[in-house]
Amino acid sequence: MPNNLKFYINGIWVDPVKPATIDVINPATEEAFTRISMGSAADVDRAVAAAKAAFPKFSQTSKAERVALLKRILAEYNNRYEDIAQAVSAEMGAPLAMARDSQAATGKIHLETTIKALEDFAFEEQRGDTRVVREGIGVVGLITPWNWPLNQIVCKVAPAIAAGCTMVLKPSEVAPINAIIFAEVMHAAGVPAGVFNLVNGDGPSVGQVIAAHKDVDMVSFTGSTRAGIIVAKTAADTVKRVSQELGGKSPNIILPDADFETAVYKGIQGCFGNSGQSCNAPTRMLVPAARHDEALSVAMKAAEAHKVGDPKSADTVLGPVVSEAQFNKIQGLIETGIKEGATLVAGGTGRPEGLNRGYYIRPTVFGHVTPDMTVAREEIFGPVIAIMSYDNEEQAIEIANDTVYGLAAYVQSKDLAHARKVARQLRAGQVKINYPAWDTFAPFGGYKQSGNGREYADFGIHDFLEIKGICGYGAA
Repeated sequence: MPNNLKFYINGIWVDPVKPATIDVINPATEEAFTRISMGSAADVDRAVAAAKAAFPKFSQTSKAERVALLKRILAEYNNRYEDIAQAVSAEMGAPLAMARDSQAATGKIHLETTIKALEDFAFEEQRGDTRVVREGIGVVGLITPWNWPLNQIVCKVAPAIAAGCTMVLKPSEVAPINAIIFAEVMHAAGVPAGVFNLVNGDGPSVGQVIAAHKDVDMVSFTGSTRAGIIVAKTAADTVKRVSQELGGKSPNIILPDADFETAVYKGIQGCFGNSGQSCNAPTRMLVPAARHDEALSVAMKAAEAHKVGDPKSADTVLGPVVSEAQFNKIQGLIETGIKEGATLVAGGTGRPEGLNRGYYIRPTVFGHVTPDMTVAREEIFGPVIAIMSYDNEEQAIEIANDTVYGLAAYVQSKDLAHARKVARQLRAGQVKINYPAWDTFAPFGGYKQSGNGREYADFGIHDFLEIKGICGYGAA
């Protein structure tokens, strides 16, 4: 692809100021399949200057004009849909069916959701003699991760455009090719020069420069809590807004009256999907103590049903994790779980049988996990689940909330009223009852160290807006 070594700045593809490249590794083969350029502060300066220059005009466009622009972006996204899916499969190891039906699909769905939300959005309201106006915050820096790349790119870019902002995107250098294709989509859709800019690079050389930049009015970051803290500290000197979606260690409370086998089986599926690389995955399964061993039996069968293998094979359920660093981290945490006395029910260390190359993880189930164990407290980001016991509902809620994270939580019960009562007591930004379908009109974001701000639909648009009161405006 001709643009892999370029950045998209001010409506054109440009070479980096200082040439430097990095390999993009296919995690299924452990081999490089392409290279990208790595940016520097000089590239960020160019991109921010372009966004700053474009903001006055773009911020004054009408809602109708921005709706029309998003619809053109959606049409071009659909034209490049297969290219995007193939890129995601190659750079992060997603099975092709999953890359098409889930990874690429998230971008399409977020565009459709944002268009609908924008069409219904009210940017002004009258309060007595005052006009309350919501307008784009300015130049925004968007820093996105590798695990759901299109999801996070589009659920930032689309609402930023809806709000009338201009932007600089830094995607993950681990899985960057989908973002380059997305920039080509933006160009083909006729996004005005300077409104959308793309600079590749790593956190220190590009991400932190964006966060610190005096002409960037807001940073929207998705990634680890550790990196999020660095972004927030870096941004503090310029008092810019920082919106963060960070890590998670989500509890899944299976209440005694739930359809137990189904609840456990779906809980394993939810945890292991995307090779366990989802920040809101239900990684802590809480079951009644009297049924713990029953849960382990179901969980073992469910884990064994997850075929790990080549992303190109039609029967593959789980591909590799994204990188050697992630592979080594997960292996270390599985070893720690064994050493700390958790019961290894399925999986364990090493690659699955028959796979001698690639960053493949054995789907792993730990039972009899206690709240003090490392696998109950740290975000593993792989296909590893911790099954824990509770004696009563109050204890289940206490264990569920006993975490520094608060991104998501899950409740399973045949009694919807009861499940609702439990859901209200969980300290998480999103609680899912009985494994509902994905809802892009629901707010997404976390409590505690899982971040701040909310994404998706109109919630995402609000994050990119400033509020102005024009007093003495007069009655409408």
